[in-house]
Amino acid sequence: MRTFARRAAALLAAALVVTAAACSDSGSGSGSRGRAADATRDARSASPGAGRQAAPAGLPGMPPVLDPKDIYAADRPGMLSPVVKDFPSRVYVPNTTSNTVSVIDPKTYKVVETLRVGVQPQHVVPSWDLKTLWVNNNRGHTLTPIDPATGKVGAPVDVHDPYNLYFTPDGKYAVVMASADRELVFRDPHTMEIRKTVPVSCYGVNHADFSPDGRYFIVSCEFSGELLKVDTAKMEIIGQQRLPFKGAMPQDVKLSPDGKTWYIADMMAHGMWVLDGDRFTTPKLMPTGKGCHGLYVSRDSKSMYISNRGEGTVSVLDFAGEKLTAKWKLSDGASPDMGGVSADGNVLWLSGRYDSEVYAIDTRTGRQIAEIPVGGGPHGLAVYPQPGRYSLGHTGIFR
Repeated sequence: MRTFARRAAALLAAALVVTAAACSDSGSGSGSRGRAADATRDARSASPGAGRQAAPAGLPGMPPVLDPKDIYAADRPGMLSPVVKDFPSRVYVPNTTSNTVSVIDPKTYKVVETLRVGVQPQHVVPSWDLKTLWVNNNRGHTLTPIDPATGKVGAPVDVHDPYNLYFTPDGKYAVVMASADRELVFRDPHTMEIRKTVPVSCYGVNHADFSPDGRYFIVSCEFSGELLKVDTAKMEIIGQQRLPFKGAMPQDVKLSPDGKTWYIADMMAHGMWVLDGDRFTTPKLMPTGKGCHGLYVSRDSKSMYISNRGEGTVSVLDFAGEKLTAKWKLSDGASPDMGGVSADGNVLWLSGRYDSEVYAIDTRTGRQIAEIPVGGGPHGLAVYPQPGRYSLGHTGIFR
C-alpha cells in the first residue's frame, strides 16, 4: 500500500491535469422542459406526510420541509418515492481509470454488469426528479444517462468539465461543479442548456450542500483550501473564505439534521470543519482521521459516517452529543472514499479509491461485510434507489 502522502500527491497531480483538460456537466432527468411540473408534483407527493405543509419552504418552488427539526425526515427506511419504488436495488460504481461503471447487486455483493461510459467518470448522480442517474465523465466532457429502471445506458450529453453535479432544491437548475474551468455552471435540469455561468476565483470547486430553506449553498474549493457561499436564486457568490489550515484540502460538505451546522471534510487537515453557515464565520476543526473525505447521514438522522481515506477507517459522529463515538477499521490497506447508505440503513457502501474495490460495512456493528473487486480508481458510487422526495445531487443527497 502506498503511503498517504504519496496518494495525496498523486491525486493532486491528477486533479491538476484534469483542470488543464476541462470537461462538462448536466442536470436532472432526461426529458423535455415540459416535465418540470410533473417532476415537482412527484417530489411533493413522494413520501408519507408530504401533503401537509409542516414548514414553509424558503426558496420559491421548493417542496415544503417535512420536519423543521430534521431536514432528513423524508429519508427514513421504507419511504421510497413512487417514482423509484419499482427500481431494482443496485450500487453504481464509476471507475475513473477504467472508464466504466461497475453495477453491484447488494444482495449478492457481486458485480452483475459493467457499463462503458465516457472518459474519467467521477460520480454517479441521481437527478432531482429521481428518474435518471448521470455519470459525470470529467475528462470526456459528457454526462452519460443511466435509466435506473432498466439499467440501460443512454446517449451522452455534451457538458464541459463535469467533475460533480448538484440540483437546486426547487428543481429549477442543475449546478455543474466545473473544477478545471473554475466555474459554477447553472443549467436546465432536463435539456442541460446553460442558464448562467458563474466564474470563481478559488481552485477546484468540488462538493456542496444546501441550506434548509434552499436559499444558499456552500461549496468546497479543494485546491485552494477555500469555501464559497452562493445565493441560490440569484446564482451569485455572496461569501468566500480561506480555511485556517495551511494546505487545507476540503472535500465533502454535509448539513446537520437540524440545519444549523455544516460539516466539511478535509483530507489534509485530517478532520471536519464545523461551520455556522448562516453567519459564515471561521469554522473550527474536529479531528477524525487521516484523509477525511466522505460524509453520510444515517437513516435515523442520529449519526454521520465519515470515511478517512488515508488510514482505512470510518469515524462515527453523534449529532446530538456533537462528538465522535466510534471508529471502524476496514481491511488492511483500505482506502474508503465516496459512497452512500443502503435504503434500509443497515449497510454503508464506500469505494476503495486506490485499491480497485468497494467496501460494504454493517452500520449496526461497524463490521466489514464484503470487499468487492471493481474497475480502476473507483470514486463517487451511488446506492440506488434510496428514500427521499428529490435529489440534491452528488452521490445522493435526498430530502
